[in-house]
Order: sequence, then C-alpha cells, then structure tokens
Amino acid sequence: MPSSPNISFVLHDVARLLRKRFEQRSRASGLTRAQVLAYLSLHEGIHQNKLADLIEIMPITLARLLDKMEVRGFIERRPNPADRRAWLLYLTPQAHPLIEIMRSNGQKTRDEAFVGLSADAQLHLLQTLSLIKSNLLEACAQPAVDREKIHG
Repeated sequence: MPSSPNISFVLHDVARLLRKRFEQRSRASGLTRAQVLAYLSLHEGIHQNKLADLIEIMPITLARLLDKMEVRGFIERRPNPADRRAWLLYLTPQAHPLIEIMRSNGQKTRDEAFVGLSADAQLHLLQTLSLIKSNLLEACAQPAVDREKIHG
C-alpha cells in the first residue's frame, strides 16, 4: 500500500516551485536574482548577513550579487550607526520600477499556483500556514530536546 505524501516534503516542494516559477518570470522580465530585491524591499536597512540568512544563500554569494546591484544603481550600502564595520542595505529610487515588475510577477505566479482554489480556500490555507509558521517559530526558540533518547 503506497504511503501518503509527507506534508513537510510537499510544503518544501511547493515553496521551491514557487521560487523557481517566480525566478523564471523575473528572468523573462530581464531581472536576475529578483528574490534579493524582493526581500530587500521588505527589509530595507537590513545587514547583509541577515539578508543572506533570510534568502538562504551564502553571505559571499550575496555579497557578489549586491556588488553587481550596487554598480547598476539598484541598492546602496549605508554605514550602520551601531557598528562602524557593518553596512546596511537600502534600495535606490532606480530600483522601485523593478519592485513593481516583481510584484506583478509574484501575483501572476500566485494566480498560476492557486488555479482551482476558491478565495475562501486560499484564505484558509494562509491561516493554516500562518499557524504552522507561528508554532515552528515558537518551537525553534526552545532547545530541541526529545523525551526519549535514542541509544545506539
């Protein structure tokens, strides 16, 4: 008897495919690594390493992408008043039209993903996933100690 799909794997695949489709749309619009700009638009003033953690890429990889974006005039690095060695990241006015294109690409991607789901079903899914996220954030703030120890 085949086992039912594991929800963790399905959630991972859905998130991966949403990112993949968004990146496909962004490349078709002439945007590369649009995910960096998208996250930065939501977290302006963030430190580079924190942005790398959010996007789940290596800090050195992000640094190279940011260097290219800075040269193209899309981002600027400003000194961190709390730490003279660190820089905070901000979008430039030149990046804002790109953000609008990305928002449109994001909406088109969601529209593709949610074909066949009513507005109520979409809302319920969002509420359910938000609760799961909240539960996991709370759990991750605690040490992972299982009651039973595995003996090898």
